[in-house]
Amino acid sequence: MTNKSVRIGCAAAALALTLGGSVMAFGVNHENKLTFSRPVALPGVVLPAGSYTFNVASDTALDVVVVRNGTKVFYMGFTGTVQRPASMSKTASIIVGEASASEAPPITAWYEIGGTIGHEFRY
Repeated sequence: MTNKSVRIGCAAAALALTLGGSVMAFGVNHENKLTFSRPVALPGVVLPAGSYTFNVASDTALDVVVVRNGTKVFYMGFTGTVQRPASMSKTASIIVGEASASEAPPITAWYEIGGTIGHEFRY
């Protein structure tokens, strides 16, 4: 390998790192604020009634969702992608599953504002 090849390789790596940082800095904000009037469940946690922000942790191939109330993280986990039903409005939406009267109903999917793809929670 020549000295010129090493310099070209280093320059390409530096450019890739610079562009990667720029893409993340100007990335799309996936944060949606949702308010619940009663407790709801996510895998492994029950969210008390209140306001929460749902967000995608990163714009990578991994579909990781983070749910917070202020700075407190209530949930962080992998989700699957799911197509938004054509009849559903483009507002932030959730799909809630069935539960007994004594249990908090599980959120099965979250659809971001304006998005056609949602995040299906894995129980």
